[in-house]
Amino acid sequence: MSAVETAPATAVRLRITEIFASLQGESTRVGLPTVFVRLTGCPLRCTWCDTAYAFSGGETRTLDDILAEVASHGLRHVCVTGGEPLAQKGCLPLLAALCDAGHDVSLETSGALDIVGVDPRVSRIVDLKAPGSGELARNRWENLALLCAHDELKFVLADAADYAWAKQQIAEHRLAERCGVLLSPVAGALDPAELAGWIVRDRLPVRFQLQLHKILWNDARGR
Repeated sequence: MSAVETAPATAVRLRITEIFASLQGESTRVGLPTVFVRLTGCPLRCTWCDTAYAFSGGETRTLDDILAEVASHGLRHVCVTGGEPLAQKGCLPLLAALCDAGHDVSLETSGALDIVGVDPRVSRIVDLKAPGSGELARNRWENLALLCAHDELKFVLADAADYAWAKQQIAEHRLAERCGVLLSPVAGALDPAELAGWIVRDRLPVRFQLQLHKILWNDARGR
């Protein structure tokens, strides 16, 4: 058995920035009432990051405590996010425990760390960092071969050069045949209508998305 399967819940501790209920703002689950568990810490520093407050601080909590708070919200859908959740070794047992508790679980990850150990019941929402992020070199390309139909791959694009790069990766790696592919504009940098026009013009097999929480709540923390 793996350490994830055998580690007692009382021994697992994670650094947590916040736990809150809101609407899922991204992915094919957009609009669904969801509990968000935001883990603290991230080894990346993307130029457009909108959760820099999760880089440090947070509160150390036990797995049992986290599960109890998630359950108190009474929602089926749970999203584990960050920061970079996989930077904490307790993330894997957390994901498995949430699945065991009957939740429909998604993981938002930067794509810089290995996703192989993630519980197969979890939907992995994996970033592929475009040049404009400043973190192109951190992409873990080996993750692409691990993606399956219930996972999703996300590109956040700052300009036309990012779009051209994303288009090349989608074709070269046949990404749309592996899983759903999401394209988002960097807020305030790339006009959403322009990105939408490019996608339609090029007939890309992707889903255009805007971040719902930015539209509804202006990216307020905990919403």
